[in-house]
Amino acid sequence: MTPAAVVPGALDGLVVLDLTRMLAGPYATMMLADQGAHVIKIEPPGGDLTRRNGPHPDGALKIGERGFGGYFASINRNKDSITLDLKKPAGKATLLRLVHKADVLVENYRAGVMERLGLGYEVLIAENPRLVYAALRGFGDPRSGASPYANWPAYGPVAQAMGGIMGITGAVPGGPPTKIGPGVGDLVPATFLAYGVAAACWRAQRSGQGQFVDVSMVDAVLALCERLVFQYSVSGVAPGPEGNGHPLLCPFGLFAAKDGFVSLGVPNDRFWVPLAHRMGRPALAIDPRYASNDARVQHRAEVEAIVGGWTARHTKAELAQMLGGDIPFGPVFSAADIFEDPHFRIREMLVETEQPGAARPLTVAGTPVRMSQTPGGVRRRAPLTGEHTDSTLAAFGFAPAEIAALRADQVIQ
Repeated sequence: MTPAAVVPGALDGLVVLDLTRMLAGPYATMMLADQGAHVIKIEPPGGDLTRRNGPHPDGALKIGERGFGGYFASINRNKDSITLDLKKPAGKATLLRLVHKADVLVENYRAGVMERLGLGYEVLIAENPRLVYAALRGFGDPRSGASPYANWPAYGPVAQAMGGIMGITGAVPGGPPTKIGPGVGDLVPATFLAYGVAAACWRAQRSGQGQFVDVSMVDAVLALCERLVFQYSVSGVAPGPEGNGHPLLCPFGLFAAKDGFVSLGVPNDRFWVPLAHRMGRPALAIDPRYASNDARVQHRAEVEAIVGGWTARHTKAELAQMLGGDIPFGPVFSAADIFEDPHFRIREMLVETEQPGAARPLTVAGTPVRMSQTPGGVRRRAPLTGEHTDSTLAAFGFAPAEIAALRADQVIQ
């Protein structure tokens, strides 16, 4: 699919100043931009360092040409870019003028960085009392709870480790922990931050009062692991790596097929009966050892051997024909499978965007949030470094002479 037609999104008119970098912060502001917010990415002179990260399609612009690789392009689509040196007095003054007319500011620096720049929450909220100031840090901001780890740097795998998700993930039950493949330590906090911003903006719209929105990466991962919390609260036993099954349901997990693996789940007893019949073993549906979920959990090894032995005799396509639509089921897809499967094209989850200089477009993941009247989506490519500096400053009331002076002082590029 090509980028979505320009239709105003649900957040049309919301002005967001984006001071974020790396993955978590830019993903949060990308979510806002996908739903129509005007996100202005404020980059230091030379641009966001993640522009250097690959892969770079053949012919694509490199960082020296103010270009970007696939990493940057994927999570910074739908945004404008301006350059601004916040270490210079004129740069700080420029940001304050932007804040005066903005609705939201998002940053994911370590605690204290904005304060050292003289641009902390208290300074900005005095400039614009309706501003929603959102911060995403590894262990949160001391304003809403001073973690003993507040000054630790954190990346996604650290959040996975300390937030609990890594401790319950592993190929073998009771075995060593495993990192989750995608960057959930970044993406889950980003999603919570976008949710928090939307909630705070709703209140600001009605009350005229902004507020500080604080999301800790570690806290967000723990919130995702809610089952871990209540299980330990009830039993006092810390859950460990669970393999590819489920500690409370059976059968539920991954099973081998002739040509790969499938995910198959029986979340309640009513699905066990048709599965037993599909396997050609109808007696299993009434056998007291397997008829209820509690009984199947007690006989987990036997149940998984029976189901796994049956799935291994069939291809993924054959299993889809026998189970799809009746029993919770799905083949394990590779990236190639995803690109070939019609679901993802129909749902506009694979979107082609311009990649300046490249011979062909770059495909990025679309937005899963679909709205009937204000459809979100990928409307345009990520910006070049400072591509919108002059036009943005002009829209915020800067005179041509002021813009020229900022450029002469190398406050902007």
